[in-house]
Amino acid sequence: GAEELSLSAAAASRPQKVCFCPFLPAHPLHISTYLCIIQHPAEEDKMLRTVPLPAACLPQDKSKVKIGRRFSEERDPELSTVCRKFGTLMLYPGANIEAANLEEFILDSPVYPSTIIVIDGTRSQAKDIFCKNSFSDTPKQVQLKTSISSQYVIRMQPTNRCLSTLECAAVALSILEKNNYIQETLLRPLEALCSFQI
Repeated sequence: GAEELSLSAAAASRPQKVCFCPFLPAHPLHISTYLCIIQHPAEEDKMLRTVPLPAACLPQDKSKVKIGRRFSEERDPELSTVCRKFGTLMLYPGANIEAANLEEFILDSPVYPSTIIVIDGTRSQAKDIFCKNSFSDTPKQVQLKTSISSQYVIRMQPTNRCLSTLECAAVALSILEKNNYIQETLLRPLEALCSFQI
């Protein structure tokens, strides 16, 4: 069916011996949170990117990737609408605004978050997207305080506490959905990808 086709889309172009289809969930994960990933164009063609993996594990109506450096109300009214919603959070620690710890924020939030926005790119690319788009002023800014180390060992990270986009999304969704199985399931194909590459 259509769901089964979407699950294998991220792995369809890989040779069979390094295909990670067996590591994807049999059915899309049931979540209520909407995940929006804003991807820097320079990341789009990277062979070892992690952004296709959430789309392979989540329902089509709960995951969206938007590619670009600049966004405006005219260019992307959908993103502007999402950003204005009271239940939208942006996962970005930032330098100018002290982002709230996600776990602490949801305990006191009057409206439970319905959407999480994650920026995909290097640290400088993410900062460029965040600082040069007015949408970043609207959602509540949050960060993750986690002790896990990145499993994305096939690409250089600034420090061992820096997580890939997939890992950030997996941790955030697990917190918002109160379900650690989501994190385990989303990270399984990443582990396979790294294992194959090594």
